[in-house]
Amino acid sequence: MTTTHAVVVFVLLRTFKDFLIFFMKKLNLLVFGFVLLAFNSLAQPGQGNSPDAAYVKANYTKYEYKIPMRDGIKLFTSVYVPKDTTKKYPFMMDRTPYSVAPYGLDKYKGSLGPSSLFLHDGYIFVYQDVRGRWMSEGIFREMTPELEAHKTNKDVDEGTDTYDTIDWLLKNIPNNSGKVGAWGISYPGFFTTTCLLSRHPALVAASPQAPMSDLYRDDAFHNGAFMLVANFGFYPFFTNRQDDKPTQRRGGELTYGTEDGYEYYLKMGSVKNSNKPGYYADTIRLWNEMLDHPNYDQHWKDRNVLPHLHDIKTAVLVTGGWYDAEDLYGAINTYKTLAKDNPATPVYFTMGPWVHGGWARGPGDHLGDIDFGGPTGPFYREKIEFAFFSHYLKGTDGDIPKVSTFETGVNQWKTYNTWPPKEAEDKNLYFLPGGKLSFDAPTAVTGADEFVSDPNKPVPFITNPDLDMKREYMTGDQRFAESRPDVLTYQTEVLDHDVTLAGNIWANLKVSTTGTDADWVVKVIDVYPDSAKNNKFTAQGVMMSHYEQMVRSESMRGKFRNGFGKPEPFVPGKVAPVNFELQDILHTFKKGHRIMVQVQSTWFPLIDRNPQVFEDIMNAGDKDFKKATNKVYTSKAHPSYLKVRVMQTN
Repeated sequence: MTTTHAVVVFVLLRTFKDFLIFFMKKLNLLVFGFVLLAFNSLAQPGQGNSPDAAYVKANYTKYEYKIPMRDGIKLFTSVYVPKDTTKKYPFMMDRTPYSVAPYGLDKYKGSLGPSSLFLHDGYIFVYQDVRGRWMSEGIFREMTPELEAHKTNKDVDEGTDTYDTIDWLLKNIPNNSGKVGAWGISYPGFFTTTCLLSRHPALVAASPQAPMSDLYRDDAFHNGAFMLVANFGFYPFFTNRQDDKPTQRRGGELTYGTEDGYEYYLKMGSVKNSNKPGYYADTIRLWNEMLDHPNYDQHWKDRNVLPHLHDIKTAVLVTGGWYDAEDLYGAINTYKTLAKDNPATPVYFTMGPWVHGGWARGPGDHLGDIDFGGPTGPFYREKIEFAFFSHYLKGTDGDIPKVSTFETGVNQWKTYNTWPPKEAEDKNLYFLPGGKLSFDAPTAVTGADEFVSDPNKPVPFITNPDLDMKREYMTGDQRFAESRPDVLTYQTEVLDHDVTLAGNIWANLKVSTTGTDADWVVKVIDVYPDSAKNNKFTAQGVMMSHYEQMVRSESMRGKFRNGFGKPEPFVPGKVAPVNFELQDILHTFKKGHRIMVQVQSTWFPLIDRNPQVFEDIMNAGDKDFKKATNKVYTSKAHPSYLKVRVMQTN
């Protein structure tokens, strides 16, 4: 869940240890060296000695309020008002579950707004603890279910809380211009999306960034496979209270006793063991909610905000990163839904080469070994984000493209009127016998590749897994996986021209297994030529020659192949279609490179292990995990392929 939060978290976390846990275990935004640098530059949280911190205290006055909602619950809100009272200012609002800290009228944030540009331009900045979190009253519910009808004052959700907050601010904060903007990243991105549901006429601009949209498809599960390492490290920190009592108490942490995440989770065994003493000990309600609902049931349907995004009049800028390991689905599908269901509303979309929240701070010039050709973050912050809010809140000239996307592979910004681009043409990329990959359909009468999948010796998702969901896996070198016998590899011949994929990818597999359940992981990879040279970000001991850069990947729990609410076993040995979406990309595989696809059935501990026996995996026993022989078919009768969108070139 994120980085606006570089600022929010600096002032939220009171010790370096807490700071590091938060970022490295869930947000995955900053390398350790930058964490140290950032922490040292803000030595006193909330009272930092950075230029921004000094400017905040010199030019803004802080107020704290408990704003009443229609049902009587009061939400704790910090408001920073410019000291210059000669003009009126619009509001910029961030509603967060991560705390508005520091608390106290004499304690100030180290910076305000999405970036320093806002701080110096002058806004009234509003930070609010959402219902049930930190110093606000009420009970917190994971991704608050939104209501279509609000018949009484007891029918409340994030939309009504936003409406009541805006109404109170307009009436009680002097020198406001009557216009409100909202922004937030990850979980606050979700709360920004729900701001739209207030449909308050004063809310004229909003930017959900890396927003959670459907928790079953974002942070919790990917196509039914449980995102183990990301969630396990997050909930002890997040769970600072589970009642209706306001508090400034921080969340807890686990003592792992090792830095080896692969061995730690393997020794933990079945996911149900997470509630044994030494782990969660059955103390975290939100964790148990996930374990209690492995299927896409009403619990998850209630937490899908996308069906509610209709009749929106507010201008929206949706922002995400191509390498967002947490909420890639949320950004892409929030944009697509808003654009489709609100055709008369200005809806903008930006995707850059960023990790979760990586656009909010830092240069955004590389990820792991991959060089993006220069800084990308400053361009977004000034030319897109700041320009968007300035135009709608202050009336400045604005000529922002509807769609701004960074094309990886060639490292160029591209603009379009729609996403995916209309110029992209659907094509199939077929798996062929002999490990080949081609746009030509198979002609062989028979053909299949098989591997033995052993959940007790799962394929790691990255070399040397630690206790974190290392964001570098999104572009990581896959040569370590290609060499394993439980990973299938298919690749094209050397490309004689550039091939640009733009839009989503659908895996269409024909498979069989000797078990009754299986996971299917598909990875799309850019294979560099022998002539590729190392760049300034290449890690020691790594050679970019023949580098296998992962471009997109996704998992699918096979028992959900016919519906996420309808698990079905495989019939051992029987061919079955398994179709699932890999999220959108804009990537050019350059002339001289190859396109590669890898298929495997374990991806640990990124996702939990499938016992390869049809059962409720959340309650599987440690002895239930069995080897199985899995097949991927490559024949004319049973073709396996990726449906991709290829940009047409002159």
